[in-house]
Amino acid sequence: MEYTTLGRTGLKVSVAGLGCGGNSKLGLGTGHDKAHAVGIVQRALDLGVNLIDTAQYYGTEAAVGAAIHGRARDSIVISTKHKVSLIDGTVFSVAEILAGLDRSLRALGTDHVDVFCLHTVLPQEYERVLTEVVPPLLREKEKGKFRFLGITEFAGRDPRHDMLARALEDDCWDVMMVAFHMLNQNARQRVFPATQQKNIGTLLMFAVRAIFSVAGRLQDDITELAAAGRVPKWLAEKKNPLDFLLHDQGARNIIEAAYRYARHEPGANVVLFGTGNPDHIEPNIKAILQPPLPAADRQKIAELFGALEGVGLDEIIAKR
Repeated sequence: MEYTTLGRTGLKVSVAGLGCGGNSKLGLGTGHDKAHAVGIVQRALDLGVNLIDTAQYYGTEAAVGAAIHGRARDSIVISTKHKVSLIDGTVFSVAEILAGLDRSLRALGTDHVDVFCLHTVLPQEYERVLTEVVPPLLREKEKGKFRFLGITEFAGRDPRHDMLARALEDDCWDVMMVAFHMLNQNARQRVFPATQQKNIGTLLMFAVRAIFSVAGRLQDDITELAAAGRVPKWLAEKKNPLDFLLHDQGARNIIEAAYRYARHEPGANVVLFGTGNPDHIEPNIKAILQPPLPAADRQKIAELFGALEGVGLDEIIAKR
């Protein structure tokens, strides 16, 4: 495993982080039991992963808590989250968010989390979050309930990172969760320059999702993009539109290419991977640990897809 520093937190974290949400939810979302989920977390930890990202909304905190039980608490970096609203319009009060933090601590079986994030904050919600939610949360931080404050974007409904761009004007955020992948590169302009300047830690989501892992999905999306004039039409004529990445000096498969692309982006600290299949843990980690894609391949990705926004940001995650 390789480790890096999570921005100004100073936390030493694995460059591969285990995400515990998405459709699989460590397998809990696909019919597996808690013991299965616990096994996935423990296997990741045994392979050197030390950053675990969960959330009350995911329903995986108890499995994470069971998996870390008996391990040295200071050897593991736990990030959890609470939403400020739901898609149905429900708005969580400050009291509900603070109570959620306490529930998370109980579920995880710990007296503190390393990073507590406000989850999927939309641009129109940000001012309320900043003025009403952050001050009482920082008082909970002073009590020792969490060490660093983070915020995550709602990629599918905020594809231009407008909320994070606004949040970067304030100095209360230690960590940001950012959507970035080969066909969704605009964080390179809108987010990473400022996070690097301010030394804010970054957790990258969407590096691999359905667009790169579900059979036929990439071809379907490229066909739609080509029809709309957003990518060259010749890409839609190929069975594998990204086959130019697969060669002796390049990647062995598209999932590896996607992980390598995200991992080596300037401004990236941790690339999150999620799975409900224990057989996929080691291949995902190995892919993240591979060297950068060749410069010519990265340049071609930029030329073909650099102008795209809002592609592959649906909530269906990869099965790897």
